[in-house]
Amino acid sequence: MRVLLVATTNQHKLEEYRAIFKDLPYQLCSLTDLHLDFDVEETGTTFQENAELKALAYARAAGVLSLADDSGIAIDALGGAPGVYSARFAGVDTPYPERFRILYDQLRDVPPVQRTARFLCVITIAEPSGYHQSVEGSIEGLIADVPRGDNGFGYDPIFFVPELGMTTAEISPEQKNQISHRGRAAVKARALLENWP
Repeated sequence: MRVLLVATTNQHKLEEYRAIFKDLPYQLCSLTDLHLDFDVEETGTTFQENAELKALAYARAAGVLSLADDSGIAIDALGGAPGVYSARFAGVDTPYPERFRILYDQLRDVPPVQRTARFLCVITIAEPSGYHQSVEGSIEGLIADVPRGDNGFGYDPIFFVPELGMTTAEISPEQKNQISHRGRAAVKARALLENWP
């Protein structure tokens, strides 16, 4: 069984990948499992650039096939913000309820129907040699009137999916894996892994 490093310390994210890749012939390891204790500076201006930076750096450091993603929420009325800065929006240590409050304050004059947004995710799989491939996934929605739901993490409580009538924090993890930006990108990444050279 081949080792695949999932370059994250986020346990929620690791669990999502383990569920999606569960029957592939790969042993999924985290940064903690491989005792990698360094951060890759996300200096890219796009999700793809950041995913590539991380996947390549960790693949070289660990000497194994590595997967990294970069994802976030883009709100149209805010010019696509927070975008690539989603994880660092308002400061990396700022609790999400406070981030939500800041976003709602910025959107207070925007009618609910114009609060369109999308979750975006780019996944890069990289070899220590530098060979890599990237895939992406997205899901369209709206910023909910108030945060709702206890499932998921990050911006899930404020991301409303009209066709479901729920936020991504209100749906089951299994359903989220099927429709989320990361789930959609992971399905494409799974196809890459099935045929990885």
